[in-house]
Amino acid sequence: MSHILYRESLDRTLPVAVSGDGPYLIDAQGKRYIDGSGGAAVSCLGHSNEVVRAAIHAQTDKLAFAHSRFFTTEAAEQLAADLIAGAPGELTKVWLTCGGSESVEAALKLTRQYFVESGQSQRKYVIARRQGYHGNTFGALSASGNIWRRRQFEPVLIQAMQHISPCYAYRYKAADESAEAYGLRMANELEAKILELGADNVAAFIAETVVGATLGAVTATPGYFKRIREICDQYGVLLILDEVMCGMGRTGTRYACEQEGIAPDLLTVAKGLGAGYQPIGAVLIAEKIHRAIERGSNIVMHGHTFTGHPVACAAALATQEEIRKQDLLANVQRQGAALAAALTDRFGNHPHVGDIRGRGLFMALEFVADRRTRQPFDSALKVNAKIKDVAMEHGLICYPAGGLVDGKSGDHVMIAPAYIVTAAHIAEIVDKLGRTVDAVLRDVMVKAA
Repeated sequence: MSHILYRESLDRTLPVAVSGDGPYLIDAQGKRYIDGSGGAAVSCLGHSNEVVRAAIHAQTDKLAFAHSRFFTTEAAEQLAADLIAGAPGELTKVWLTCGGSESVEAALKLTRQYFVESGQSQRKYVIARRQGYHGNTFGALSASGNIWRRRQFEPVLIQAMQHISPCYAYRYKAADESAEAYGLRMANELEAKILELGADNVAAFIAETVVGATLGAVTATPGYFKRIREICDQYGVLLILDEVMCGMGRTGTRYACEQEGIAPDLLTVAKGLGAGYQPIGAVLIAEKIHRAIERGSNIVMHGHTFTGHPVACAAALATQEEIRKQDLLANVQRQGAALAAALTDRFGNHPHVGDIRGRGLFMALEFVADRRTRQPFDSALKVNAKIKDVAMEHGLICYPAGGLVDGKSGDHVMIAPAYIVTAAHIAEIVDKLGRTVDAVLRDVMVKAA
């Protein structure tokens, strides 16, 4: 009997992962699984990169830990410099964390401190988007619009977090509306919400540059984020972009916002930063925020014990160096195009695949009961959960989620493999996903009939 409290289905037995081989995981029975989702878009270098493992070993031999209140370390300094090199806009400082939720928490706290230090302590509201996801700590969950995750915690979430509509064209763009017009309409909801709350009372707007697990690789329509940036500038609101899942090369550029032609005031990253070899995250911070705190209290009112952990920083630095050395962003673009084409070829005419979307090696399929009306499957059928289970039987790891329509109904599955994948890996992923979807939906339609 296991003494671990599992995160899903407490009464089920999970396979034991014992080793990795490139984009494959191997369980205790010797079964191989191609990791088609990188866990949760984490394992961008696969599971057996010798360079990163050697960097961890070397850093541990040299120095395993030094508390950030007393010391900085070479690994932390080098990683911060690496992240800022080529960063968009005026991002000049880095706050290091142990993961995505911590990165969002830090960004929210830095936002509040910035306005207090600037003499604008009345700015308390943070606006986010419905069906966005920013993490599972109380602050990050309060900002999140993931209805299912929020539901039981709603009474104790932070009420200063407000929400507007997502930019989700597949479901909400009018038939006679252009993509650009729809994006402008959605972006202008931010201005309306700012004016509703009082222009001097809003601190920040937070959004995933490409929406991750809650909606499944949803990209904004052209011009959406440029209009968002204009609105934030007009009303003195900070723009926080959450690239915990979609950043660090996942969409084909190091920072996903590069493809939107804008820069945020705070940028959160994690997951692909350290490729899963160590828990690591970061917040990139605009110079104006640093200056305001420096001229004010001159101290950051935040911190965790393992902030800037040297072993985690060494792993992340080695990960980023490997991405450059192997020219993996080019491979993300190349194999991303191949993945999109293969998914379209296999599922483009599927009667129960409503949308194929994403960017780079960050793709998703949305499943529907009726393709014409886009009616989702009844949530009681548990389509996405069944796809996950059957995919595992076929030796494929994919990332399913439900509730994208209203927090209850709607099913999708995300594909986010390692940046090292080849054409053969893409073919294997799509073949196994195809057989999985066929088997699950055949069974679902029989039961529904």
